[in-house]
Amino acid sequence: MASAAAAGAPPGPAAPKSRRSVTGTRKVVAALFLLPALVLLGALVLYPIGYSVVRSLYDSSGDRFAGFDNYQALFTDDGIRTALKNNVIWVVFAPTVSTALGLVFAVLTERVRWGTAFKLIVFMPMAISMLAAGIIFRLVYDQDPDKGVANAVWVGVHDSFAQSSAFPKAHPGRESPLVAQGGAFVTKDPVKAGTPVALPMVGVAPDQFPDDAGRAVAARPEPGKVTGTVWQDFTRGKGVGRLGAPDPAERGYAGMRIEAVKDGKVVASAKAAGDGTFTLPASADGARLRLPAANFKEAYNGVDWLGPALVTPAIIGSYVWMWAGFAMVLIAAGLAGVPRELLEQARVDGASEWQVFRKVTVPLLAPVLAVVTVTLMINVLKVFDLVYIIAPGSSQDDANVLALELYRKGFSEGRPGVASAIAVFLLLLVIPVMLFNIRRLRREGRP
Repeated sequence: MASAAAAGAPPGPAAPKSRRSVTGTRKVVAALFLLPALVLLGALVLYPIGYSVVRSLYDSSGDRFAGFDNYQALFTDDGIRTALKNNVIWVVFAPTVSTALGLVFAVLTERVRWGTAFKLIVFMPMAISMLAAGIIFRLVYDQDPDKGVANAVWVGVHDSFAQSSAFPKAHPGRESPLVAQGGAFVTKDPVKAGTPVALPMVGVAPDQFPDDAGRAVAARPEPGKVTGTVWQDFTRGKGVGRLGAPDPAERGYAGMRIEAVKDGKVVASAKAAGDGTFTLPASADGARLRLPAANFKEAYNGVDWLGPALVTPAIIGSYVWMWAGFAMVLIAAGLAGVPRELLEQARVDGASEWQVFRKVTVPLLAPVLAVVTVTLMINVLKVFDLVYIIAPGSSQDDANVLALELYRKGFSEGRPGVASAIAVFLLLLVIPVMLFNIRRLRREGRP
């Protein structure tokens, strides 16, 4: 019976035939496809890393084994320590500010009709190379307000509240009745009512006079009042003009402030007219005239953006200008995937827009914000172009970063061993941040 049943049973499925590729086994095909990528990876990544590690263990000539002497220099060389400190500042502030601005731009542009156009404008700096951006911001931060946009704006705002003097270099001329006194100029003798006072000055360039400055004239005497003229006592041409008296070609110091001082107190004051003349009341009789120091205050020249104190924040500002658009685009993509029902539910429950943003939007975007921040951290650890181009030679030491110090040690100072040690150190700094980013991306990709 068993044999009959076995004889009548249908035959089992045939054993599968091994499938082979036309060109050979699957592993061989995969290896052939991966070979070009592996060759490039080895030639462009693995070999330079290995060579840098080996070179960092030798001296500058490359002939003598130096051990860890080059790595010791990372913590004893003043230039490298400054670069390390600046890299910490870059890693803390540049990614944080760029991500924060990107978040604000992404959230706000969702609510405006022209949001796409705004995103395009903010993202446009990403199309500019670091070299071009460095040249642009070197001009933006120029100390001269006539060239640098930053100082032009800053000086304009400053002068709106504290107007600078039109006569910063003015001083008494020859045989002048004025003497210097703590930045101001005071007449040697008291003045008398009814007797005009001549206050000749020199030192103002013709193109620096105020627009309302006119031809200087001699003041006329007025009974019971002190009158006088303050003017530029200089006429072009040898032997031309009279010293101590206004000439037709000479101009008055329009707007110059004159004070009458008795016993250390100001008893009267006036401003010179366009022709330089002024009139003081009878209370000025017997006083000394003073041209206060405010008349000669130097023009405000703005902020030294590229000086030792501000050069690093200024360069970070240029980096933020470039990369805030990158952060905005990634965050906007993440924001598009946020469930609108959660936002609407929060608003229905009575949450304000700020509470919705802080307690709903930001937590939901936390993975995207982390990826953007970590990506920018890796990027700023390698920053070189902006610092090299924007920082002038006088403050480049103060703006130094590790990538720039690597270049200087390897090419300017001829110390390739130390430069290789800096390169290896930079790699060690980047690896943990890169691994964190990879782990987060893998975690998010899991179902």
